[in-house]
Amino acid sequence: MRTFFFIVLCFFAIGNTSVFSQKKTDATLVANDTLKSNDIDPLTPAKAAFYSAILPGLGQAYNKKYWKIPIVYGAIGVSMYYYIDSSQKYHQYRDAYKRRLEGFTDDEFSYLDNDRLISAQKFYQRNKDFSALFVVGFYVLNIIDANVDAALKQFNINENLSVKPDVHLNDVTFKANVGLTLNYNF
Repeated sequence: MRTFFFIVLCFFAIGNTSVFSQKKTDATLVANDTLKSNDIDPLTPAKAAFYSAILPGLGQAYNKKYWKIPIVYGAIGVSMYYYIDSSQKYHQYRDAYKRRLEGFTDDEFSYLDNDRLISAQKFYQRNKDFSALFVVGFYVLNIIDANVDAALKQFNINENLSVKPDVHLNDVTFKANVGLTLNYNF
């Protein structure tokens, strides 16, 4: 029974004492996220797409990719040129065919018969439609390019994380082993 009282007394003595292992400070420690950057703006891709929708090439200028602006205007400009040219030629052949139906034969295409005039109209109508499709397509690609470029600009691209091809010599057979190495440096 004496040992029981001794054990209870020891637990009571140990349980009522305060143990301070560290010095108390008023400052709190805050862990910062090392992967998060302060300069990431989630609205940047939307702004770049909006600017490109307003004026083609403006989104590329916003992303500071000035070399893409002549490509954008070249693609849209060439498509627009072929649209206008095909439209003019379509109207020339259509007007000549209409004059033929009225009985006049003094047009600039007097060497062509009616079937050739109809096939020329269809040809230039198809080219005009394709050119209009290309104008719209390049306009949309301009917007998508600005959006994707602005989104990819915010990714952290440094040498801490890299994937490189690796050729390792086998010690037993002395043959080269080819593979990929994934390196992450802290």
